[in-house]
Amino acid sequence: MGEMRAGLRRACLMGHPVAHSRSPMIHNYWCQQLGIAGVYELKDLTPEAFPAFARGLGTNGYVGGNVTVPHKEAAFRLANARDAAAEAVGAVNVLWAENGKLMGGNSDTHGFIANLDERAPGWKVPGCRAVVLGAGGAARSAVYMLRERGADVDIVNRTLPRAQELAGRFGARAHAMDALARLLATADVLVNCTSLGMAGKEALRIDLAPLKRSAVVYDVIYVPLETALLKAARERGHRTVDGLGMLLHQAGYGFRKWFGGSPQMTPELRALLEADIVAKTPK
Repeated sequence: MGEMRAGLRRACLMGHPVAHSRSPMIHNYWCQQLGIAGVYELKDLTPEAFPAFARGLGTNGYVGGNVTVPHKEAAFRLANARDAAAEAVGAVNVLWAENGKLMGGNSDTHGFIANLDERAPGWKVPGCRAVVLGAGGAARSAVYMLRERGADVDIVNRTLPRAQELAGRFGARAHAMDALARLLATADVLVNCTSLGMAGKEALRIDLAPLKRSAVVYDVIYVPLETALLKAARERGHRTVDGLGMLLHQAGYGFRKWFGGSPQMTPELRALLEADIVAKTPK
């Protein structure tokens, strides 16, 4: 608390585990670039320890923080008020204090769509149809924002009831995996929101042959930077979008809440993160 009185603003990432996170690289880079007396730290909190810590963020010396697995739904319940995106997807990943209240927001939604806009401008073609693979937290953010932009969305998931629950929430359509080839034939955007293809996980094995060459292929995974899905799509001539930009854009939302300023997604910052990912990703 002495640091707080001296003017240093502290924010943190709350999750379990958190050691792998690159969020400190991003936020501390922006604090340095903008000349802000701030620091971003990691707080590994068990599900039992998280509620008390989050409710006492201020007394624990923090102006706010990010929330990652497995605490996003608990953070939703703890927040005194939530932004529209958090209400829609049922999860909070940003906490901050406002007028004595604990506020909750969801920046994954913003990060998802801002990254798509930046890396694949013009993706929203007339009558846009999107296919989203998966029905977990990342898929909720993707489906919500794609529907907000007016795209027709088909959700494909190994477990059909989970896809049906998500589809019903946002006015999308749910399908089992055997419908994928048919759906790809009319898709303008394909989004992988599963963990398949992530470093250490099994690969996502789908045939892109039915997908028209004008379609955009987006993988929310950023470790590795180019998944097998993105590599196959690039080799077929598709525009591709990796998940690193999503991480950067969602980080900006929280940074502005805690520290102020206008953080920029500079080529230098992206290059720093890319180098770190390449160096630490198993070959």
